[in-house]
Amino acid sequence: MYDLHTHSTASDGAYAPTDLVTRAAAAGITTLALSDHDSTAGLAEAQGAARAAGIRLIPAVEISATWRGHTVHIVGLHIAPDSGPLKQGLAHLRAVRQERAREMGRRLERKLIPGLFEAVSASAGDGMITRTHFARQLAALGLAGDARDAFERYLARGKPGYVPTEWAEPAEAIGWIRTAGGTAVLAHPQRYRLSGGQLRRLVGEFQEMGGAALEVVSGNGALGDTQASAECARRFGLLASCGSDFHGPDGGWPKLGRLPPLPADLTPVWSLWSPHPLPRQRASGS
Repeated sequence: MYDLHTHSTASDGAYAPTDLVTRAAAAGITTLALSDHDSTAGLAEAQGAARAAGIRLIPAVEISATWRGHTVHIVGLHIAPDSGPLKQGLAHLRAVRQERAREMGRRLERKLIPGLFEAVSASAGDGMITRTHFARQLAALGLAGDARDAFERYLARGKPGYVPTEWAEPAEAIGWIRTAGGTAVLAHPQRYRLSGGQLRRLVGEFQEMGGAALEVVSGNGALGDTQASAECARRFGLLASCGSDFHGPDGGWPKLGRLPPLPADLTPVWSLWSPHPLPRQRASGS
């Protein structure tokens, strides 16, 4: 069973890398990618935990990019974390994230409570500060029902804590991934609130820039989302990936080990690097 998109406390996941790997193994996952936002800091710990648990750990990262004014996410699978261009690019994005977090804190403190940034920073610990940390803190303070509600009330576009941010160019992000020996995957394509034409343009440009795969099966995705993503993969000749985008038990994230299978006619991304690909009917989640 494959899950090629998860998060740990190295970014905005609820569980430390070791705990995440342990939970994934218990859920029946045999190949797991840890793909923290703009960070590879959790990979070494996760790799050790994966060896102990007897599962395969795919080193990965989820890179933030800006495409025509929209934020999109590109997962790099099977990367070499010590690649110089990748390390430099991710360091820049983490600096952007830190400044964004400070500005979010300033905006929300004017609307809500003093000391919010400091509280969020403490909760993030050694990991970077993301919108998810703000969402959890707002929910903990009783200002939202849960993390998802906090996003909708305070952090989404047009809300008090939203800060427009320029991330990497998609071509840059794909270049970093490929230089690091990895495979570029466009994450959760149906989540960007694009029109059908915009999505096709995004996927087409992604493929032209060197992107190799589409996350066809994604956590929280409906059957219609999978069908639409599968059609995009077929149209542009892309490989298919699957990932829960698991962050933790809060915020409505799907549970580990619950992904449906990939459509049988698509070629899975792991065919590039798995010496013995699993049969089609076991692809992704069963």
